[in-house]
Amino acid sequence: MLVELKKLKLSDKEQFITDNQEAFNYGAMEEFGMRDDHFEEVEQIISRATIESSIDEGEAYSIVCDGVSVGGVVIKVDGNKGELSLLFVSPKAHSKGIGYAAWCEVERLHPEVRIWETVTPYFEKRNIHFYVNRCGFHIVEFYNSHHPDPNEPLEYGKDMEEQFPDGMFRFVKNMK
Repeated sequence: MLVELKKLKLSDKEQFITDNQEAFNYGAMEEFGMRDDHFEEVEQIISRATIESSIDEGEAYSIVCDGVSVGGVVIKVDGNKGELSLLFVSPKAHSKGIGYAAWCEVERLHPEVRIWETVTPYFEKRNIHFYVNRCGFHIVEFYNSHHPDPNEPLEYGKDMEEQFPDGMFRFVKNMK
């Protein structure tokens, strides 16, 4: 199995957005079933605007496995600090080591990064397992109504509190 990161082409942006929304919806539906109401926009856990903003502000890559696009990743790098904005693998390709292989490629692309950060909703058990047990991140903070993310604009923080009233975990990975 060969996993590569390919710079996202403008012509692939729409499919990237659709695939990202499908993967995020799958995680929420797996946890909550049809009763899920954590939508950022109508019937989408993650909105088009959030994905587009992440792409525009970072480095976006398609995750390609054996020549087929199976997911995507968006990162931001500022000197020795990195932020994982998005990482998703198609539900059809879960549990094959693709996400981990893609993350290893991100680390290889940016050896200058000493600290990586990301967040995920409290209910994303697969993500928590992936970041902590597979990739070596540590949970360092829990954002919730009593402890909002101090880096988010007030109006965004209120939106996040409405969408994820039970909170978000913040993860950090210190590279050695």
